[in-house]
Amino acid sequence: MTSEVRTRAPGASRTLTSWLISAGLAALAVTTVTVTAQSSGRFHWWAGFILVPGALIAASGGPLLARGGGRAFTGYLVAWVGGLVFAVGAILMFGAMGRCWPIMIVLPTLAVAGTYFWRPVHPLARAFHRTIASLALAGAALGVTFQLMTTDVIDFGETAWWGGFMMLAGVIILLNGLELLRHRIDYRLQAMTLAAGPAVITFLLGLRFLRGWPY
Repeated sequence: MTSEVRTRAPGASRTLTSWLISAGLAALAVTTVTVTAQSSGRFHWWAGFILVPGALIAASGGPLLARGGGRAFTGYLVAWVGGLVFAVGAILMFGAMGRCWPIMIVLPTLAVAGTYFWRPVHPLARAFHRTIASLALAGAALGVTFQLMTTDVIDFGETAWWGGFMMLAGVIILLNGLELLRHRIDYRLQAMTLAAGPAVITFLLGLRFLRGWPY
């Protein structure tokens, strides 16, 4: 009985420590955003009803991440959902949704891109997951571009600049499809062909929009 209690004690201590750290970081984040918004003169107090729950949700994912194993994915998901809610609350507290809406593109795509190294065992599933994560990273870059345009840091004028991101998506899909050829699976050629078709079409459409070619 005593040895059983002793073996459980370190695990319980680590869990408690994870909760305390997560709660402390959540409190620090809420305090920082609130104080900064108040000092800026654009404080919207009612956004706290979004900000605080978001911080608490994100904090609850921390202990699950720290425990690892199968719970890590759940913790990762919970932490990112809470982070998104917290970001919405922070933007609303500053009254900056009109300028910062691209963040709502950047954060979800980064959440998906962050799973890149969580690779399934089967080569086909791994290639599909890697493609999705890579496309999500390209989506995050698209969101950053929107943010820079919203704040007048860059200006592409009348150029159909988004065609470049379509071309990038086509390249990502094609490269991940070609990567399947190095695996010894019976249907690798068929899988690569299924990836290459949409990749080439997407790339050519992006090139057409970027260059402004007529139909």
